[in-house]
Amino acid sequence: MRDKLRVIFIGDIVGKGGRRIVKELVPSLKSRYEPDLVIANGENAANGKGLTPKITKELLNSGIDIMTSGNHIWNKPEIFDYLNETKVLIRPNNYPEGVPGKGFTTIEIDDYGKVGIVNTQGRVFMQSIDCPFRKTEDELSTLKDCNAIIVDFHGEATSEKKTFARYFSGRVSAVLGTHTHVQTTDCDILNGTAYISDVGMTGAFNSIIGMKYETVIDRFLKAIPTRFEVADEDLRMDFVMLDITDGHTEKITVFEYDIMGNKVVEISKGA
Repeated sequence: MRDKLRVIFIGDIVGKGGRRIVKELVPSLKSRYEPDLVIANGENAANGKGLTPKITKELLNSGIDIMTSGNHIWNKPEIFDYLNETKVLIRPNNYPEGVPGKGFTTIEIDDYGKVGIVNTQGRVFMQSIDCPFRKTEDELSTLKDCNAIIVDFHGEATSEKKTFARYFSGRVSAVLGTHTHVQTTDCDILNGTAYISDVGMTGAFNSIIGMKYETVIDRFLKAIPTRFEVADEDLRMDFVMLDITDGHTEKITVFEYDIMGNKVVEISKGA
């Protein structure tokens, strides 16, 4: 059995443009970087808000192995039954008992063993649900036979995400922030736990976090509800790559690629 693992985690996929760049780039990125596991947050893949079984399968067929989500997972009711049926799509673990799906999953990697993936959601500036700290603590006892554990922390507040990472440092392989759609440059390794406040977004960058800026500006100017429209120009993919040994991350690399396969950003922390 080997002790090394390479994981790619793709930032929030937004709309049709996000799905397009996943289809275009993931196969070539897998060929270039040879990850053992590809994870992506897909909660906004269906027209910018929500996810459907059909779109989930489309993304999995593009080369993604496991999908996480967040507060928008509930926007498409047709996903509810699918959440109960599948192990490859998870929702935040700290929603109350009785909601569809699970907040964690595992996958067996050849010659490495079992990897756990946990999805949790912050409470600062978000819905008041169960405690992400205590709920994830419970999950770790279930995942104690895993050789690596990756956590998607879906939340607004950097302070909450960093506190969570410090609390679990040395006990999980990575705490990767999602939800705000803006890639941060604060990647770090905390006692073997990789951290970044937000992995970023996969979709149209000529936008406001994936939406046409005209519709968003209108919302701010008029202070009344307006319908956001998904943007489709300047497609890019944000992702991180983790190099893990014996369950501890040795290196985290932050990337951004455009639709043509050109590298826009590369920042590393660690060996």
